[in-house]
Amino acid sequence: MSQEAKLTTPRAILLAGAIIALALYFGLNRSAPQKESGAENQPEKAVAPERPAGPRQAKVSIDDDPILGDRKKAKVAIVEFSDFECPFCKRFRQETLDQIKENFIDSGEVILVYRDLPLSFHNPAAEREAMAAECVQDLAGDEKYFVYHDRIFETTPGNGKGLSESQLITMATELGIDRDKFSRCLKEEKFKKEVAQDAQDAAKVGIQGTPGFVIGRLKGDQVEGVIVSGAQPYSVFETTIKEQLNR
Repeated sequence: MSQEAKLTTPRAILLAGAIIALALYFGLNRSAPQKESGAENQPEKAVAPERPAGPRQAKVSIDDDPILGDRKKAKVAIVEFSDFECPFCKRFRQETLDQIKENFIDSGEVILVYRDLPLSFHNPAAEREAMAAECVQDLAGDEKYFVYHDRIFETTPGNGKGLSESQLITMATELGIDRDKFSRCLKEEKFKKEVAQDAQDAAKVGIQGTPGFVIGRLKGDQVEGVIVSGAQPYSVFETTIKEQLNR
């Protein structure tokens, strides 16, 4: 074997070994999962377990709005923010309110306070009906107000179709209210600001849809309790009222 061959053969072997080593190195690094710089020093983030949301707390005034029940005796108040054109508000009136009245309001433990929240997509009908009912309260008191309240829910087609001004006037006169006084009150929009104030108070406690309720202990003209949203079944109201009575 020549001297040149003796030198070339080991070099070839070394070169081949180097190529194989490099191939193995890069192959292993491609298959290994990549980590961000410093990731090995970062602890895994803990994921907090989900907790069921409790009832939202709220405090709201009963203002000078109509009251169903005996304010002097009552320990708990239900403040209802409602829209006469809302089908869910109508459902609450038809399916739930009478049971609440029979079991809690008639006994003197609870009052219901009706406050207005006419939704924009039900206007102008919802706002007009709210103002008309306020005129009835102003001219004839709370008892006639709730009779008129019921008549609106019974008569209106709902969803913004509403009742005409002449229908609202006729309904009021059927309750013995002076036609001219009522008509003037309605046409002058005497209670427009009052209705707007109710809506602002609803927004302050986070009620945006109807019906929305604050159910809680009555302290002066303030109600401190929890929010109940929507036309819930009677059982939900019963449970919430009892919890507030037992506070």
